[in-house]
Amino acid sequence: MEKSDMKNSCHNTAVFGSQEMLQSAPADTLPQHGIRPEIAYQMVKDETFAQTQPRLNLATFVTTYMDPFATRLMNEAIAINYIDETEYPRVAVMNAKCINIMANLWNSPEQNKWKTGALAIGSSEACMLGGVAAWLRWKERRQAQGKPTDKPNFVISAGYQVVWEKFADLWQIEMRTVPLSLEKPTLDPQDVIKRCDENTICVVPIQGVTWTGLNDDVEAINNALDEYNARTHHDIPIHVDAATGGFILPFLYPEKRWDFRLKWVLSISTSGHKYGLVYPGLGWVVWKDKKYLPGKMSFSVNYLGADITQVGLNFSRPGAQILGQYYQFIRLGYEGYKQIQHNAMEIARYLHQEIGAMKAFANYSQEVVNPLFIWHMCRDYEKSAKWTLYDLQDKLKQSGWMVPAYSMPEDIEDMVVMRIVVRQGFSRDMADMLLDDMRAAIAELEKLQYPTPSRIACERKEKHHNRVFNHNGCRKK
Repeated sequence: MEKSDMKNSCHNTAVFGSQEMLQSAPADTLPQHGIRPEIAYQMVKDETFAQTQPRLNLATFVTTYMDPFATRLMNEAIAINYIDETEYPRVAVMNAKCINIMANLWNSPEQNKWKTGALAIGSSEACMLGGVAAWLRWKERRQAQGKPTDKPNFVISAGYQVVWEKFADLWQIEMRTVPLSLEKPTLDPQDVIKRCDENTICVVPIQGVTWTGLNDDVEAINNALDEYNARTHHDIPIHVDAATGGFILPFLYPEKRWDFRLKWVLSISTSGHKYGLVYPGLGWVVWKDKKYLPGKMSFSVNYLGADITQVGLNFSRPGAQILGQYYQFIRLGYEGYKQIQHNAMEIARYLHQEIGAMKAFANYSQEVVNPLFIWHMCRDYEKSAKWTLYDLQDKLKQSGWMVPAYSMPEDIEDMVVMRIVVRQGFSRDMADMLLDDMRAAIAELEKLQYPTPSRIACERKEKHHNRVFNHNGCRKK
């Protein structure tokens, strides 16, 4: 590499997007070459990290690390109320720039200078806005046809995030769930179509299912809907819940068609405070075109010194996260995001391989498509084990780690799994520390002479499971 190229690489590559973060720290011999001081600092700091730090929380998807300049910038903007555009007009412009950048990342066809989207406090509000827009469009179309509007529904997998249950309850919209199974671990297109009718406001595939880390096949669902809509003229659209995948897919799988390149994808929501790499309190929703955002969702006030129009469930909201998002966009650029997401994915794949090789465990999926994955106990090992994954969770807590154990959704609810979410700030060294602590915890648990309370409870459930489920873990017909 030329000296000038090396210099530019040093300036442009983020610490957690560097090649060094994919390597274990030296343990036996002096390294042949030195590394940048900020990387050496981070590796040493990781080695001596206090065990109550949020970066050891592998349960959360939320960003727990931003560089000092980003943190400083957001701290300096802590008093900014985004909604007060008369006082902070440039923040409003910056917000529009962020929407433009995301819309183009997702291949928006919209020709307007400013793409159609909205700021949200997390992906939960963004999902709500996407769902409400679909509901209002459906309602207006039904009213124009002189048809009733009292029985709306939407279709989603049983692996939904809890916001969709809130959406269904708060707006009184039936949520039609498609169960997951070992044979169908993601949203099956034909099962979707079976649940659609003239009252379906939208279908909601998920990119980065919270329960499993897998992606629903949006293109296959789009194709199934295209045939269904041509036959029925129901024109059911898609809202993509891309809370995780919205900032993974464009950088690691740019060729994958899941976004506005598909005919029936009319809106996409994501979480800026997850893999958008911004501290908590930020979500985004983008529509394919302005015509898909119902006018009823825009509210105007003039008591702040000017006419202000806003789309959102919340009015006042922090402006600091907008600055943080725009900073990350211009600080990292496409390649910087790609490097960070690549490293997170590689470390997730490393953990997936190492955990899957442990005699006690089996991975739920053979592939890792987002920087998170789940695993469960091998059936043969579980038969003689005196402990459960809940006990392993408690053991890891004693070492400072939060690695959640939980039961799966309907139809496979008796399956208990553990999940790891790898985020920016989690290095290969930290992964090795986790694996060492996990092996030590398992070794202790294997010395138990009597079953733990959680194992006794699971054995009771197992008897019920055997009556209701077949050997593959799926409900008997």
